[in-house]
Amino acid sequence: MPDTRFVIRAFGFLSILVLFFLWSPVGFTQDGESASTSRFAGLRFREIGPASPAGRIDDFAVLESNPAIFYVATATGGLWKTVNQGTTFNTVFDNETTSSIGDVAIAPTDANLVWVGTGENNNRQSSSWGDGVYKSVDGGKSWKNMGLRDSKHIARIIVDPVDSDVVYVAALGSLWGAGGERGIYQTTDHCSDLLFFDRITLEF
Repeated sequence: MPDTRFVIRAFGFLSILVLFFLWSPVGFTQDGESASTSRFAGLRFREIGPASPAGRIDDFAVLESNPAIFYVATATGGLWKTVNQGTTFNTVFDNETTSSIGDVAIAPTDANLVWVGTGENNNRQSSSWGDGVYKSVDGGKSWKNMGLRDSKHIARIIVDPVDSDVVYVAALGSLWGAGGERGIYQTTDHCSDLLFFDRITLEF
């Protein structure tokens, strides 16, 4: 009986080997052209970055006057910038106190004025929090924390398309506790060193 089981298993293994060597990976396109010689044979999907950090992309901000420039906000991997349509990326938020980004916005009237809301905007069991709203006036080379440090998670930032002094911020607040800064906030003095955000009460 053991000999019979051994013969059956050996036959099955040899059958798999034969099928493997007989199978050819070369296919054909619809026009009959071999896939290996097709003009598209060398094309492969590939990631263009950011490479390994984060794993969750929270937001994109594209410069409308020059779409080759855009920012990518990651849940735990900081903020990335490209100036060549995504061919290469550079990190531009490495020296701040948090690497969790919820939203990024470019002022429509000033390409160098960039706002970042920290604390990812994903409501999940492993969300990373931030410490408020940051502003850059030099295209991401330097940053200043402008307030709402207890907001924990920033879901959205909108810069007024006409008056860049006016900025709106949607703050989630703590996901697992009461208190903190949460709600819709507005500032009208972005040039000030100490920003004052007014909480907006929405009526429906």
